Amino acid sequence: MPDTRTDLLVIGAGPYAYAAAAYARDRGVDTHVVGIPMSFWRDRMPQDMYLRSGPDWYLDANREDTFTAFFEERGLDPAEHDPIPISVFLDHTDWFAARKGIVADQRLVADLTRPNGTFVAAMADGTSIEADKVVAAPGVGFFAQLPAWHDRIPEAHRSHTVDRVTFEDLSGARVAVIGGRQSAYEWAALLCDHGASRVDVVHRHPTPAFEKVSWKFVDAHVDQTLAHRGWWRGLTAEERAAIAQQFWEVGRLTLEHWLVPRLRPDVVTSHPETAVTAVAGDGPVTLTLSDGSALEVDHVVFASGYKPDVARVPYLGGVLDRIGVTDGFPDLSEGFETTLPGLYTVGFLATRDFGPFYGFTKGCPSAAKIVVDEMLR
Repeated sequence: MPDTRTDLLVIGAGPYAYAAAAYARDRGVDTHVVGIPMSFWRDRMPQDMYLRSGPDWYLDANREDTFTAFFEERGLDPAEHDPIPISVFLDHTDWFAARKGIVADQRLVADLTRPNGTFVAAMADGTSIEADKVVAAPGVGFFAQLPAWHDRIPEAHRSHTVDRVTFEDLSGARVAVIGGRQSAYEWAALLCDHGASRVDVVHRHPTPAFEKVSWKFVDAHVDQTLAHRGWWRGLTAEERAAIAQQFWEVGRLTLEHWLVPRLRPDVVTSHPETAVTAVAGDGPVTLTLSDGSALEVDHVVFASGYKPDVARVPYLGGVLDRIGVTDGFPDLSEGFETTLPGLYTVGFLATRDFGPFYGFTKGCPSAAKIVVDEMLR
């Protein structure tokens, strides 16, 4: 017999999980949340980083306990928290969970199966939870992407941004950052803040612009997703490509203007439109670039992003053979349901079927509404 029985099990305790659990509870669904609250944000992001979004990105599908409401209740002036420190966002998620009565069960799921029409989550402590339906909300930490040559650098001299969240040990060090998006340049700024002697940022595309941008264009796409089931997948390939290009230009090729004062020109050198072609040494390491230059560095930070691969979510191993997968993404219905009835997934793994904005917190409230309403259809 299972130790716990629930109608809906939400695996994860990050923004997408909180949003789904809160809306399910608001709709009267018996819901159990498992996971360490906001663990990715607390433990795998630097404590002194900032959000690219503002208070208009919130979690509540009912639009009541919003980020703006949190600012108002706490007497915080948005102008004094622009950009928003990650600590303020975490305080907001704690406040949201308390307002919605969400108390995460911090046992971890070791394996998920569906033996007799219902799901059984075997927990790491030997207990189990039975549920009629499951929402899996795995964070991007499972999906770190690395270039093929990464293992030619000794393990002690390399890290991915998902693991490199403290910088004191790199004070005085020469560091190469591989990648050219927001995380690459923000990690370069953090390395400057913590006393790195030299930071070389290497990426294949041109040097990004550093400007104040608006993410308001995403609002209309999310509204369309709510208004029309399967909106994204109903677009032509050309329409999806145009939206993806706009998202790329605003979110990838334009970086936050507030980074500029922290990117010390005597420390940071950009190497646009270049790639690493050779690696030598076991510490320090010499990187040869495609323009013929060479960098001797003490450490390499891979800001190389994330690649979806549902097989890398360990607790889904017991049901993976029943989940349709294309290019690493689970095949999802218009309501976020996988090909295994009753199993839903939200967040990064849903971006192929719902659009790139569903890898960001902007998508949390609409995803919550769609997935829970789908369960209750």
